Amino acid sequence: MRLITLKITARELELLTTLASDQLFRREFIDPRMPGYKSNTAEVSLGKALVARLRSIQDPGRAKRTPPARTAGKNGGAMLQPSFNSSGKKAPDAL
Repeated sequence: MRLITLKITARELELLTTLASDQLFRREFIDPRMPGYKSNTAEVSLGKALVARLRSIQDPGRAKRTPPARTAGKNGGAMLQPSFNSSGKKAPDAL
């Protein structure tokens, strides 16, 4: 595999990471609903790993944080589990 060195500013890295993340969201959740779409799960997985690497470069402490637990939603999509306050009651949803 050929490695490439790229010099970019922190702002450019942030923009590149955001754009890549948005494109992955589109490929994973929007494009499959289009007629004739053919998915490439290997490419999406590679893209997710790349975005994770870019984010870890952007914010080194981020890699050590654990993401919120996800469960399957109504239509098979992922959704965040509800959070609960210290008394055990469901916390209100933030909008």
